[in-house]
Amino acid sequence: MTLLAFIFLLTFLPTESASSRYPPKAAILSPVFGPRQVYGLLDGAVTVKCFYPPTPVNRHDRKYWCKEAATRCITVASTSGYVAPGYKGRAFITDYPQAENFQINISGLALADAGNYQCGIGTNGRGLSHRVSLDVSEGPHVPEGAELFYVMLHSTLTMSCSFEAEYESARKYLCKMDKNGCQNIIDSYGNIDPDYTGRALMSHKKPAGTFSIVITQMGWEDSGLYLCGVGTYGKDGETKKLDVHVYEESNVPQAKPTIIGVKGSSVTFECHYKPRKKSSMKYWCKWRQNGCSRIIDSSGYVANLYEGRVAMYDSPDNDTFVVILNQLTDKDKGYYWCMTDEEKEQQSSTELKIIDGEPGLKGKKEVEAQVGSRVDLTCSYPCKYYSYQKYWCKWSSSRCTPMSASDQRQPGTDTVTCDTDNKTVILSLDSVAKTDQGWYWCGVKHNGLFGETMAVYLWVTEGSGANYHLELPTVDAPSHAEPGLNPQGRSYEAEVKSAADSDSSEQSHGRNVLPLVLGPVGAVLLITATAFAVFKYKQLKRSDLVSVGSYRTNISMSDFESVKEYSASNDACVKETQETQIGGDEFITTKATPESAAETKAAKRSSKEDADLAYSAFLLTSSSIAQDGPGEGSAAPAVSPPAWEGQV
Repeated sequence: MTLLAFIFLLTFLPTESASSRYPPKAAILSPVFGPRQVYGLLDGAVTVKCFYPPTPVNRHDRKYWCKEAATRCITVASTSGYVAPGYKGRAFITDYPQAENFQINISGLALADAGNYQCGIGTNGRGLSHRVSLDVSEGPHVPEGAELFYVMLHSTLTMSCSFEAEYESARKYLCKMDKNGCQNIIDSYGNIDPDYTGRALMSHKKPAGTFSIVITQMGWEDSGLYLCGVGTYGKDGETKKLDVHVYEESNVPQAKPTIIGVKGSSVTFECHYKPRKKSSMKYWCKWRQNGCSRIIDSSGYVANLYEGRVAMYDSPDNDTFVVILNQLTDKDKGYYWCMTDEEKEQQSSTELKIIDGEPGLKGKKEVEAQVGSRVDLTCSYPCKYYSYQKYWCKWSSSRCTPMSASDQRQPGTDTVTCDTDNKTVILSLDSVAKTDQGWYWCGVKHNGLFGETMAVYLWVTEGSGANYHLELPTVDAPSHAEPGLNPQGRSYEAEVKSAADSDSSEQSHGRNVLPLVLGPVGAVLLITATAFAVFKYKQLKRSDLVSVGSYRTNISMSDFESVKEYSASNDACVKETQETQIGGDEFITTKATPESAAETKAAKRSSKEDADLAYSAFLLTSSSIAQDGPGEGSAAPAVSPPAWEGQV
């Protein structure tokens, strides 16, 4: 009953599973691999290429080509120099250790040469061998044999298929043969097998009708016979056979197939390769169904969307290069490929998954500083990084240059623990220059391996009022500044720009500005001079002193009462003269002596002309005083009068 129940349960198992679809590791052929079928024409020649793992023993061991018999495999040729009697001059075997294969050439084919053969390493029948079937026909056409691909476990397979140009617009595909037919792997319509998502890529090549397929992370289950073709398998179009064999090299480290990253944090990818020349190009790309978008390479190229986010470190000593991607977002999830331009087998694929969480390294993501000022970029780390090496570096497309930074932790003290210590790394820039603007990374390393990183962008401005970008519509310029002074931290580009804009206008009206300015000034000066002249004129009118020619006359106010008397006779004599004294308002009367009176009369008689002039001046002065009115000029001015040169 138990047996019947077990058989009943087997009927419910799926008809096809991964184990049935792909052979297990034990079912895969021996490490030596070659073509399954070889075709040759009668009297023609064939070449058989057999591959082997590139171990030191395999490189130096004996290689052979033998024909199967009923109970054993009879040697036809070997690298030790042996050639069977019936094949001398027709069969040759050559070893190519650097290419990891050896080749057998057979010419002068006869129908008796058809049969099953083995290519192997070591002693016949030891197990390191591969069976090859040779078919000899009379022709005229020979079927095309499968193209061989010998790839290392977890490495990359690249296959190229060429067809006529008439199939340029037809469907292209790659399928793998199994017991149910040919299962589609990938095609030009965007269909891809779930087991090859992120691993397989198809791209069109030249000439028309040519395309290539790349498969990364090759596993044991990827060994087998493939068909690349155009059209639809089994219905129309053409196909080409591709025979793939996977071998294992135990000393090759393998990359992680999946990496999990925290949103806002960073991840590190490690890529392994074996360059055959020092100039080998390494690059890293993100897989898409229509191609692999290059993100960064060893020549310094970085895609625009990844500036400040990705860096590549090459370690030729251990044949690896490391790629760091930070500032992670949900859009970063997917498959990433490590690639080289010469060693196709050294390509690998890694899936990146993004989860929510808190980054370990924290700090400001953007910092602004003025030219000439000091700025500190801070990076805080958790206790899990307490013993790690911390660093700051300035990012560029080709590298991240290390910079001197200070860790605020206090190692070596018993009283300070991680929980109470200052877990901060500071990068200080004492005098910021415009060239300091850019991306800076804070990161940790452990045992020489790169860990988490955090990116900070430093903005450098000219000053507090000088954030002068072309897109800004206005600029806050200072309202006043002394000529020749430019306060530190401020810029006067706005004022200069304004002056430059109006410069041509001011030059065109320059000649009109000077008269407009000097005109009012001249008018003010003219009015001031006129007022001063009037004032002096009135001051002179109020004075008792009148000058005529070279004569000066002192006329007392009391004389105005007898104008008619003076007018009637020129011989009138004055017996008393009145003179205003300096420093007082009173009139002091002094008596003239007879001698002085006589001298005066003598002077008048001796100069009749002078007397006439004096009299005319007297009349003129009298007339002016009469017009001014009776209340003016009665008081002496409070200034020192000039000295008298003569008296009338």
